[in-house]
Amino acid sequence: MPEILDGAIRRAVVIGNGFAGAENQCIGLVRALGFSNRHTIYRVTRPRGGINRWLQWLPVSIHKKLESVVRMTCDKSSLRTPHTIGLSNVLEADALHLATMARKTFHKDGPLLVVASGRGTISVASSIKRLAPENVFLVQIQHPRFHLNRFDLVITPRHDYYPLTPHAQQQIPWFLRRWVTPWEPPGRNVVLTVGALHQADSAALRVAASAWHKELGILPKPLLVVNVGGPTGNCPYGVDLVKKLVVMLQSVMWSCGSIRISFSRRTPDKISKILVKEFSTNPKVQIWDGEGPNPHMGHLAWADAFVITADSVSMLSEACSTGKPVYVVGAELCTWKFADFQNSLQKHGVARPFTGKENITESWSYPPLNDTAEASRQVIAALAQRGWTIHP
Repeated sequence: MPEILDGAIRRAVVIGNGFAGAENQCIGLVRALGFSNRHTIYRVTRPRGGINRWLQWLPVSIHKKLESVVRMTCDKSSLRTPHTIGLSNVLEADALHLATMARKTFHKDGPLLVVASGRGTISVASSIKRLAPENVFLVQIQHPRFHLNRFDLVITPRHDYYPLTPHAQQQIPWFLRRWVTPWEPPGRNVVLTVGALHQADSAALRVAASAWHKELGILPKPLLVVNVGGPTGNCPYGVDLVKKLVVMLQSVMWSCGSIRISFSRRTPDKISKILVKEFSTNPKVQIWDGEGPNPHMGHLAWADAFVITADSVSMLSEACSTGKPVYVVGAELCTWKFADFQNSLQKHGVARPFTGKENITESWSYPPLNDTAEASRQVIAALAQRGWTIHP
């Protein structure tokens, strides 16, 4: 084989953590860069379940060693691991192996693009870059908190820099400020987005529209899709908000041709049961029970409007990239940087609070969020500064 020295990137590696919210951002970016069929996924797996939820702050390597010791001395039921997405089918990310591969194949295959997301991937991803600095271009999605100079590019939502705003500084006691990151404004290697990156581009939605035509295309219009996530530390809510959601949905029912409700893996049973009880017998309403193919992409393609709980940055980012009306439930309950994210969506005109007074037949539009495409352009520009390109 003749040596290839044109500086063109022909393959990508995704470093994931087993969580769909993080990995979808990586895959969305590599898709936008043209690597749909030219990327390999590796994972940094962290022990989960039982007492492991209290050990998430540890570096992954230390967490694994500690977990193995605890497993030998404790009741194994306390370490039960919950279901994760296809972990057994994906290789474990090994920094030395990937760096060695990047160096050995550099002259034949060109530089290696590494895209990582999630706190647990930071150590492995930065180690790959450290071990093969001349052969790897490293993109870290989501703010890594420290040592941003270890990455060629960091792609993160603007609200991650909320702690630097005067309003946020007033909320932090002076003796805690040095522990709250980030510590400084974004540098030249930081790309700021409004929301999360994702895979719901126009091509993916066209495919989804075709795939779900028989099930969703026949539903009476307008179709209102309701996506329910789950409470988080910075977006707490409970049955009171869900009961309020029930009343508001009943109030707009007259203007809907049909309604589809779906839940996420984080949705507590006490929340989903309320909605199921209220709407399971309503002929206008269909509820996805988690069985069979996930209709999420079909919902994005076929919905005429969305109602989404405020906890999910990913679901809101995807919906706001469609240009269709997006209504948010529970935004007023969000705190800290997640409140800043909700404010940002409203300032951009891509989302509105759900009040129950809406007429779903009256549509409204906006310039869709285009974070993934814009981030891909920034990656291409940063590669050009290194003299590298994306091989078509």
